[in-house]
Amino acid sequence: MRALIVEDEIPASEELNYLIQEHSEIEVVACLEDGLDVLKFLQEQEVDVIFLDINIPSLDGMMLAHHIGKFASKPYIVFTTAYKEHAAEAFELEAFDYILKPYDEKRIAAMLLKLENAFKRDHAGEGLVEHGQAQVTDDTSVQGSPPKASVAGSGIRINLLRNDNIIVTDTADIYYAEAQEKVTKVYTKNGEFTMPVSISDFHGRLPQESFFRCHRSYLVNLSQIREIVPWFNNTYLLRLRDLEAEVPVSRGKVKEFRQLMRI
Repeated sequence: MRALIVEDEIPASEELNYLIQEHSEIEVVACLEDGLDVLKFLQEQEVDVIFLDINIPSLDGMMLAHHIGKFASKPYIVFTTAYKEHAAEAFELEAFDYILKPYDEKRIAAMLLKLENAFKRDHAGEGLVEHGQAQVTDDTSVQGSPPKASVAGSGIRINLLRNDNIIVTDTADIYYAEAQEKVTKVYTKNGEFTMPVSISDFHGRLPQESFFRCHRSYLVNLSQIREIVPWFNNTYLLRLRDLEAEVPVSRGKVKEFRQLMRI
C-alpha cells in the first residue's frame, strides 16, 4: 500500500510516519502540509490511503476529503485530529477511521492492521482479473459480471460510529436498527452504535434485499430472524439470533413481510 500523510505539524507527521513503518508494511510516499498541495500531488500520483489532519492550511481536511470523495478511484481516508467534534462528519464522508491526537500506539497499530486487511480483501481478485480469469465467489456469476451480494450482505461493508471511532462493519453483522429522535441506534453482533442520521437515510445505505423496514421506527436484517411470533392485530414480533430484543412488524407492513418470508 502507498500512503500520503497530510499534517502541518512536523513532530506529529514524523511520529505518525514512524508508527506506520513500525507496525505495517505500508509505504509512506510523501508528507505534505497544505491542502492545495495535496490536490496537486494527487493529480500526478495515486495513493491507497491518506492520513489526513483536519486543521491544515489553504484547504482544510474536511473540504479536502469532500474533493477526494469525487475521485473515480478513492483512497481510504484516516482522519488524524485533536478534536472529537468532527467524528460525525467524518462518518458522513465514509472515512475509514478517525484517530485522535495525541497518538496512542496500540490504537494506531490496531487501525493499521485493520487497514491492511481491508486493502487485501478489497483487492483480492485483481490479480486474477488482470490475467483474464474470473474471480471465484459464492455466487454463480457470468465472467466479467460483478457478483451479486448474498442475502446476508456478506462482504458489503458500512461505516458505523461509536464514541469517536469509525468501525468498518460487514452489513451481515447488523441485526436491526431503531429510530430514536434524530439518531438511529444500530445493533450488531459486536455491540450498539449511535448513528447521527435518520433511519430512512441509514436504510438507504444497506443492501435492500437483506434489510426490511418492518416498522416506522425499525428495520431488520431478514437473515438474522430466528423466530416469528404472532402478536395482536395480526402483527408479529421478531426474535433475532444472539439478541434478547424483540422487533415489531407494524400492521401496515405485515402483508409485505409475509410475502418476503413466504408465510
